[in-house]
Amino acid sequence: MTRYNNMEYRRLGKSGLQVSALSFGSWVTFGKQISEADAEKLMHLAYDAGVNFFDNAEVYARGQSEIIMGNVIQKAGWERDSYLVSSKVFWGGDKPNQKGLSRKHVVEACHAALKRLQVEYLDLFFCHRPDVNTPIEETVRAMSDLITQGKVLYWGTSEWSAQEIQAAHTVARQYNLVPPTMEQPQYNMFHRERVEVEYSRLYTDVGLGTTIWSPLASGLLTGKYNSGVAPKGSRAEIDGMGWLREKLVGDEAKEKVEKVNILSEIAHEVGLSLPQLALGWVLKNPHVSTALTGASRPEQVKENMQTIAALPKITEEVMQAIEEVLANKPQMIVF
Repeated sequence: MTRYNNMEYRRLGKSGLQVSALSFGSWVTFGKQISEADAEKLMHLAYDAGVNFFDNAEVYARGQSEIIMGNVIQKAGWERDSYLVSSKVFWGGDKPNQKGLSRKHVVEACHAALKRLQVEYLDLFFCHRPDVNTPIEETVRAMSDLITQGKVLYWGTSEWSAQEIQAAHTVARQYNLVPPTMEQPQYNMFHRERVEVEYSRLYTDVGLGTTIWSPLASGLLTGKYNSGVAPKGSRAEIDGMGWLREKLVGDEAKEKVEKVNILSEIAHEVGLSLPQLALGWVLKNPHVSTALTGASRPEQVKENMQTIAALPKITEEVMQAIEEVLANKPQMIVF
């Protein structure tokens, strides 16, 4: 772990790659919630705060998100070795070979992402979900070949089970291919089992790194949904996000909102905002390489980035107080 200016950098698993503890993602916002001009402001704020990892995917706004991010990067003129950019492959379109993890789609998705992002290589390339219809050897070979060709530097998975990740490593060892370096799972105060229990052996067995998505539980841990109504302009109001709206303001969220109100009090007592407490809680896990943040307004980026300086306020006593409120710590099963 290293520090530069006000940002903390962590190794991505056992690799030598240094990634900022807080990173910036474009899911929902780019191409949907905000304009390209606003996206430019947010990315510059994150970059100036020390963020070096910008996350994207082919499915975000059907490619428009990557186009916007690529335009911003090109206009900014940042040195290529000062930032990391990613894409994810799985949902490229509706036709048979436009989705999944076949060699054809993996390779074509990579080429398309390079074009949209206007870069010569992807630092990180994720298999967005597992594909039961494609042999894992085919996917591992495709990713390994892209790395050999210099089009991708590191590849990983997103929302794969521990068994699936282990299978990919087994195939890579068997055929002398490049194994996945990282996994991108959801992880936050309300979603813990996979990162804390299921992957526990992978951190040591294969040196798995994690790039966490939804550390704020899609905004639930900001307190903005405590009234039981989705605020105007929030992601819960976006067309096509009805499934998320139910998680944030429906019956499913009521018990969580009660806990969020108590967590807000804990945050206030230690001089933090609720988002800073929630992000800090995620970063306290030593197996977290980076937590992906999203934003639609500049003040959100600024608030999130202040979490790094505030980490010392989240002491063991504070962590224990949080656990008492959550009451959801997953139990390790010992055989």
